[in-house]
Amino acid sequence: MDPFDLKPQSAEKIFTSWNKVLVKPYNKNEVDPYTRLRVILMSGTEFESVRLSNSFTRMCANNDVRRRLARMRRGEQIQQKRVAALKPADESILEHTIGYEQLAVDLTAALAVTEKNAYVKRQLDFALLEDFDHLYRYSDLMELEKGGDPKKLVGSYTEIMPGRPTVAEYRHPSDDVNFYINCYLNDLKTKLNINIITAAEQQTMNFYMNVANLYASPLGRKLYNEIAMIEEQHVTGYGCLKDPCMTPWENLLMNEYTECYLYYSCYEDEKDERIKKIWEQHFEEEVAHLHEAAELLKTYEGKVWQQVLPEGGAFPELLKFRPQKEYIRDVLKSVRLTAVEEGWEELEKVPDTFRYFGYNAKINGKPESAGTHTVIEKAILKLGQDYRIQGAEHPVRALSDRKKDNIDIARVKGK
Repeated sequence: MDPFDLKPQSAEKIFTSWNKVLVKPYNKNEVDPYTRLRVILMSGTEFESVRLSNSFTRMCANNDVRRRLARMRRGEQIQQKRVAALKPADESILEHTIGYEQLAVDLTAALAVTEKNAYVKRQLDFALLEDFDHLYRYSDLMELEKGGDPKKLVGSYTEIMPGRPTVAEYRHPSDDVNFYINCYLNDLKTKLNINIITAAEQQTMNFYMNVANLYASPLGRKLYNEIAMIEEQHVTGYGCLKDPCMTPWENLLMNEYTECYLYYSCYEDEKDERIKKIWEQHFEEEVAHLHEAAELLKTYEGKVWQQVLPEGGAFPELLKFRPQKEYIRDVLKSVRLTAVEEGWEELEKVPDTFRYFGYNAKINGKPESAGTHTVIEKAILKLGQDYRIQGAEHPVRALSDRKKDNIDIARVKGK
């Protein structure tokens, strides 16, 4: 599929009445877990486009350009509202959160297994183990507070067990900064992967920061605040991979292409026929946005879209949500890695004076009092063991004990 070969519909066609925007939500008790993930992913993707357009507008003095951006942006917001309307009112903050973390786990793994750039893959694998741990801790909170059923939410697709412990994830900000990836020298799939994961993690961070003070229990509030800080670290790491040398016009084109790619991927992969039609509608609307972005690039920068996408416009392998259990189990073996400037190193090999140790101790205070640890301790006390969904023993022996939360691994040398 090459969206540049398609005839775009009128850009005005996207504007419609509320009854065609506020669509019927899915049934949370019947929806396929991966449909829920697509809804979260596309909501975040739309937010990313709106953010870019607003930022571009504030740096642009040409009101003719601003009007065209405003028209595209209004369309993106209509799409985001339609996607957001699919979430039912009876799906709680915590249930929605399990979807966010399942998305972070299975999306990151899906991107990593297809990633050709070794550096980008290492960043994906590194953060994957942290989101995997977040899914485990939120699931234990749900089981502890009887706020839903994690197994029903994730289905048979995703295991739930510890990753790199959240208390070990707090790194000095200097070590979350990565090298950027030259967009002109790298594979199209790499450019898409960076765009997709940055938008997804940005959306997750924003969600946690907005709901942390709305959660009912003090323990839950602590959990959301602590994990939100890690999500900011992920946004920094992934965002740094984006090429800062790309112009606003090039970024606009790349964002619209990413949306086309994702909506078409969702359309091809969706099982729910009603929602599949929404993905198809949005794909057609994004094709119009893509063609307009190409026209703007040519008019105001004198470039053709092929200079941004030298491989051509045909989509690479589409994104498909599939269980990634064995891949994740293999990546878990690198749980003791930490970030060191623009790279990664085993904790044992970094000097005792390295800034990670002082920063982590300052943020954690006493790790035993951290909400992300307390939730597991309370679950063990109440349930007799922590809550997990796993098909076999944990691949890391130090994380296999279900009656003790290991908060030393990847944080304390020799553990």
